[in-house]
Amino acid sequence: MEKETAIFTRELTRIFERGGEKIRALDNVNIEVPEGIIYGLLGPNGAGKTTLIRILATLLLPSSGFAYVGGYDVVREPDKVRSVINLVSGGERAGYGILTVKENLWFYSQLYGLGIREGWEKIEQLAELLDMKDFLNVRLNRISTGMAQKYSLARGLLNDPDILFLDEPTLGLDVGAARAIRKIIKAWVHQNQNKTILLTTHYMAEAEELCDLISIIHEGRIIATGSPTELKHRVSKEVIYKIEVKNISEEDMGGLKKEEAGIVGLSTSYDAYSNVLSIRLVMDTSDVSHIIRYIEKLNGRIISISKVEPTLEDVFLKLVGVGLSEY
Repeated sequence: MEKETAIFTRELTRIFERGGEKIRALDNVNIEVPEGIIYGLLGPNGAGKTTLIRILATLLLPSSGFAYVGGYDVVREPDKVRSVINLVSGGERAGYGILTVKENLWFYSQLYGLGIREGWEKIEQLAELLDMKDFLNVRLNRISTGMAQKYSLARGLLNDPDILFLDEPTLGLDVGAARAIRKIIKAWVHQNQNKTILLTTHYMAEAEELCDLISIIHEGRIIATGSPTELKHRVSKEVIYKIEVKNISEEDMGGLKKEEAGIVGLSTSYDAYSNVLSIRLVMDTSDVSHIIRYIEKLNGRIISISKVEPTLEDVFLKLVGVGLSEY
């Protein structure tokens, strides 16, 4: 049986006016998300991810185009859309700080229309699923960032939505807390085969780990869509190199793309602790001798150079020319 379409947009556009200037936050966005999957919207800050999610959640009107969520028009049928969705944004802590986590969840359960017994049962179920029992009775303003994100996720699941919007769900979390949140997200979808998640993130590894289908968004436009495997196949003809160098800066590498042939995309990251600059290159040739000469000319000392398997970062590098981390 074919899956139903959970989210569908056509030519969706949003224009903001600031100081007399028109800013096109979304530019003719077309997406189609089947139900029962985790769909990722991957892009840098300012790419239009949050604007899109706010339109789909009926919090913002589009300037033009249309969108359907759960089969309902987000403009003409906002109440019907809201009955089948929920939204969780990374870093938020919606609720009353002087109330405990449990009391806040109870408050939201009543807003969502759950019965008294049903509400408490749902809170117990979510506390078990999200491993929250140790801090259910702690005031909301006393919990850690990781605990707050679990609380927000629990709030988002209280009404058992068909479609859950997660806007940067691991933002600001440490590695362990982020791993726990990702595990919960995967488990929820796999245990509920008709549920759908739309996830926005700027973390490549997170998108690759969680998502069945990914759209890369850049400057308000969808520039590529596919499974992680399909997207990485886009760089199957290129050669990916990782070079680690000492004694040069990211600024020193600024002229490399302009001056050297064969570079499809280039990104750099600097580790101040080790004084090592990591350079990632997407090349249309396997010959990097001219890259080595360029580095040596700058008195850089090459620590290692290796061919590596392509990642979603390399797809972004090829499509945009620079790395996602450079935004």
